[in-house]
Amino acid sequence: MQPLNFPKFSFRFKNSENKVSIFDTVRKKFIILQPEEWVRQHCVHYLMTEKKYPHSLINVEKELTINNLKKRYDIVVFDTKGNVFLIVECKAPQIKIDQSTFDQIARYNLALKANYLMVTNGLEHYYCQMDFEAESYVFLQDIPEYTRD
Repeated sequence: MQPLNFPKFSFRFKNSENKVSIFDTVRKKFIILQPEEWVRQHCVHYLMTEKKYPHSLINVEKELTINNLKKRYDIVVFDTKGNVFLIVECKAPQIKIDQSTFDQIARYNLALKANYLMVTNGLEHYYCQMDFEAESYVFLQDIPEYTRD
């Protein structure tokens, strides 16, 4: 897999039936290693090691319903009260991040109401803070480090 614009992390891999899998510490199982999963796992490790978000507050690849359509978010980080704090949308490195990516995470956020959004393809990262009163978002240099509520 190609190097990404994240710090170097150690991952556990396994090979079976000519497919490489990577261990997801949040889901506690091996997941077939696809380009988007490579980005997702880097992002999870980034959130835990660099931004200090506790493992217990991170959720990966869960279903949500928006306008009666079933969707799956990549990563959600909760605060200690159980509110959604951050949504992360991961794309494969070859996928260009464009307006449709921001539209996608904005639709998810209509249901989840996170204060922060992150969009990444592993090479480029975009961070936003929501302004619910103005119904807009403000781009940031980075997302905040974890602090206890």
